[in-house]
Amino acid sequence: MNFDTHRAGLLLHPTSLPSGTLADAGRWLEFLHAAGVGVWQMLPLGIPLTGLSPYQCASAFAVNPALFPDGDIDPLGYADWQARQAHWLEDFARFMVIKAELQGAPWTEWPRALRDREPGVLVRFDVVHADALEAIKRAQYRAVVQWHALRLQAAARGIQLFGDMPIFVAHDSADVWARRDLFLLDPDGHPTVVAGVPPDYFSATGQRWGNPHYNWTAMRADGFAWWRARLRAHFEWFDLVRIDHFRGLAAAWTIPASEPTAIHGEWVAAPGAELLRAFAEEMGELPVVAEDLGIITSDVTELRHQFGLPGMAVLQFAFDQHADNPHKPENVHPDTVYYTGTHDNDTTLGWWRALPDEARQHVMQQLGVDEPDAVPDAMIATVLESRAALAMLPLQDVLQLGSEARMNTPGTEIGNWTWRFEWAALAPDLAPRLLQQLQKAHRCETHPKS
Repeated sequence: MNFDTHRAGLLLHPTSLPSGTLADAGRWLEFLHAAGVGVWQMLPLGIPLTGLSPYQCASAFAVNPALFPDGDIDPLGYADWQARQAHWLEDFARFMVIKAELQGAPWTEWPRALRDREPGVLVRFDVVHADALEAIKRAQYRAVVQWHALRLQAAARGIQLFGDMPIFVAHDSADVWARRDLFLLDPDGHPTVVAGVPPDYFSATGQRWGNPHYNWTAMRADGFAWWRARLRAHFEWFDLVRIDHFRGLAAAWTIPASEPTAIHGEWVAAPGAELLRAFAEEMGELPVVAEDLGIITSDVTELRHQFGLPGMAVLQFAFDQHADNPHKPENVHPDTVYYTGTHDNDTTLGWWRALPDEARQHVMQQLGVDEPDAVPDAMIATVLESRAALAMLPLQDVLQLGSEARMNTPGTEIGNWTWRFEWAALAPDLAPRLLQQLQKAHRCETHPKS
């Protein structure tokens, strides 16, 4: 990403398109193009394990085939792709077929021979289930072909695709089952320590996510091959990738698996600089955004700066009494992706409605507006007119929707990830109005071609 220029983007996961899939992504790209929007950001495209959360998925490499419409595939192209993806594809297909046969049981509860991947048992399994395995692999290739076409459409309109990568993988995933040596597990495959974050202002017990921690000693031994393959795979899909919980590459909160909460843990250093250096040597540049929200220590900022990575700021977090708050517009630097709110925040209108009167007065004063109804527009204008290289707006904020359109409420499991917009909500004058806003903020260099 070039931090000498201003760009603007919209945040919208494919499940929030009217079809709930990428079937109508072409029409969405046309809207972005008409509005002069240069970046489309989305959440991870993986296969949710339980519920709908895209942050706990069955594979770090596979995408959710339910997001893609059916289509034909080229046999020659498929054979070549299958050979290049063998490092993850074969085990992913096995994992999904076994899991389906065993009614979704986690891999640690599978029969021992399958759990421990006894070679002879896997060979026989492959023979017996050849058709089911082939169907899984073909569905992945079909998604790749369709995405390639979509990426060409986006590029032709000057639109970059911005993806999202959770730093940790789910324990009940193909990756952990297939490469137990790369994670801190006991002899039966259960984590010895799990990931999370310590207690803070928002939670007295912290957050215990339950993801296994990486065995960095093993990963370092082969030059971080698994991680490099994972990053490489993301850049086959996206122009720009956000690493969620980037601070985990500097140090990660490590909780004994026996602990029911995140209270009793410790920060354990991670070789993030070595990992990023290995990938930079391979790629030449790192089109990565570091998600550095929350309490961030100097080592995390130093790691980000060492590799020239932009961080994040969220305007909803800006309205306190601390002059050095990094989310305040005056403190936002060019190497920042600036949001009104993210998928984990309430919509800007919902957030505004929920504020107490005293806080509302402070927000209005800081934004320089006299009318409460002007606040949502002022929030958008503030982000667009900031020094940040990239200004990101959730579509919900552009449409000025309330809490009913919130995408996710962290720490809850009901009602998340389900919001969709309707095409009728994109009024005929919306794209021209948004274009005008972007031009005013110098985030749209030229009027898009008709």
